[in-house]
Amino acid sequence: MLNKYPLWKYLLIVAILSISFIYSAPNLYPDDPAIQVTGASSALQIEQADLDRASAALTAAGIEVKSAALETRGGLLRLLHRDDQLPAKDVVRKALGDEYVVALNLAATTPQWLRSLGASPMKLGLDLSGGVHFLLEVDMDKAISARIKVYDSEVKTILRKERVRYRSLPSIENGVQLGFDDEATLSKARSLIRKDFADFEMVAAELNGKPVLRLTLLPAKITEIREYSIKQNLTTVRNRVNELGVAEPLVQRQGANRIVVELPGVQDTAEAKRILGKTANLEFRLAAAMDAPRATTEMYEFREEGRPPVALERSVIITGDQVTDAQASYDENGRPQVNIRLDGHGGELMNRATRNDIGRSMAVIFIEQRPMTRYVRETVDGVEKEVPVQTFKEEKRVISLATIQSALGSQFRITGLDGQGESSELALLLRAGGLAAPMYFAEERTIGPSLGAENIQLGVQAALWGFLFVAIFIVLIYKFFGVLATIALSLNMVN
Repeated sequence: MLNKYPLWKYLLIVAILSISFIYSAPNLYPDDPAIQVTGASSALQIEQADLDRASAALTAAGIEVKSAALETRGGLLRLLHRDDQLPAKDVVRKALGDEYVVALNLAATTPQWLRSLGASPMKLGLDLSGGVHFLLEVDMDKAISARIKVYDSEVKTILRKERVRYRSLPSIENGVQLGFDDEATLSKARSLIRKDFADFEMVAAELNGKPVLRLTLLPAKITEIREYSIKQNLTTVRNRVNELGVAEPLVQRQGANRIVVELPGVQDTAEAKRILGKTANLEFRLAAAMDAPRATTEMYEFREEGRPPVALERSVIITGDQVTDAQASYDENGRPQVNIRLDGHGGELMNRATRNDIGRSMAVIFIEQRPMTRYVRETVDGVEKEVPVQTFKEEKRVISLATIQSALGSQFRITGLDGQGESSELALLLRAGGLAAPMYFAEERTIGPSLGAENIQLGVQAALWGFLFVAIFIVLIYKFFGVLATIALSLNMVN
């Protein structure tokens, strides 16, 4: 006699199977090759006119656009063919300019009704789904020049402290040079510098009949700076990728000055690209006194338009490198701010600089290395093409100028940011650590799944052939009940 079950049990099975089909269905929809566009800064929003301009440029270049739509984090241009991605990226970047970040992406094609139910494809790693590949190159010349600039400032501070008169002269390759009035002053300066700067080779010379001391970094020190820069940038890139929450990324060093970053599957690659290569930092300086010598002050523009430039002291109290934690929040008036926590040394420097200067103004300077792209005509494989050449322009602007009300310690806050997006981005960059040198994207491409995808395909074929042989066997042996068992087994495999 056949077993009879209550109706609700049959309905429960149907409901479970239906839900299983719905939430496994997104895996049937392949991703579209796409170009993602966002603003170079968090304050810049993508508009439909920008997408229309990009679409028109692609159409003029003979690249078919499947769709162009605004999304939460920018715009997305879907293409018909994967081979069009790289030329499309160059066309869009040239059409929109340096104010926008243009990145390759893989756009999900899951229907909206499935996404509204929370259904999405399985997250697969690089070996199974492929992803986006970035090759970043560290600007070692900038790293060395930045370190030399620090040494130059420290040397001059020592000479001023010991009241040794000198003349600032243009920098030399891998070093600095200082002018003096006589040999005795040069000799005294050399003795002072030798105590604290063993990494310089010091050579006395003459320029326009006056003694000059040339300090050149030793080759071993230059190698050390290069090695430190690539290691520091590698650590920072890893931290930034982790802060972005990218699933199963690959970040590794390649050669002497390059870093490989691979992001699997469908990721927010434009956001990742903007954050990875961004060189943002802070400097805290006191406002210059009215009677301060011009040689000890420097003029800075405000980010906020309409405010006159302000004179600040050349000496820096602390930089973003002393920040151990940074969190974005809002102040009592609902304006964005970043809560800063310094390390012990940074807190001591800040306290020392502010406790004796209550009533003076202190400025927060926001520093960015903005990429600038220019196009030059070159012959590549016998064909003349416009090749993009990227350089960097350092931009320093004051975001906050406030009166010191009391001595500051290791915790305080900064304001004057454009919006919550910028405050969150600045907090992320400060938490992840600064770059020792600027980086630019030497290469960008989408990558296909590696050997893992082939293994999955072979596994699926093996399962199908196994299922087929088992189904034939049990149907031949058990007839109708074998058919029912085969249906149950197929439902179990699919779900």
